Amino acid sequence: MIHTSAEVHEASALPCARVVHTAPDAPKTAELEPLPQSVAAQPIEEKSPAQWAYERLILYIKNFEAQLDNEHEVAMGFTGGDAGVLRIEGIGYFDPDIVTFYGRDDDGGRNQLIQHVSQLNVMLRALPKAPEVEEPRRIGFRLAADLDRN
Repeated sequence: MIHTSAEVHEASALPCARVVHTAPDAPKTAELEPLPQSVAAQPIEEKSPAQWAYERLILYIKNFEAQLDNEHEVAMGFTGGDAGVLRIEGIGYFDPDIVTFYGRDDDGGRNQLIQHVSQLNVMLRALPKAPEVEEPRRIGFRLAADLDRN
């Protein structure tokens, strides 16, 4: 197949992603979803590692939340240690290479994780929503909406 230079350029700007599951009816994953226009509009090579990691984290969190019932919220488990979990209340990035997570632990204490993109490990977990909260908080959908505004 012969490609035009425009097609080659466009293909080079698209990320490569793939996923395989044991179950044929596994839920849709972020890798299989098309990139939102707000993410795809800027070529990858123009993004810092922090921005690109931030945008993809949003897609993973939004997809994870879409599969939760109304009794659960997304949280982040820490790898390598007994730090517990962080109920994700916000995510940010600081170019060129820092991603930060804001939230609360199981006791309601405020937490902030500041991580270099080369050390990024995020385990998304479903935790029961706080009893005093009527509706579960969905940070992924707010983050995705913010991407679309920018």
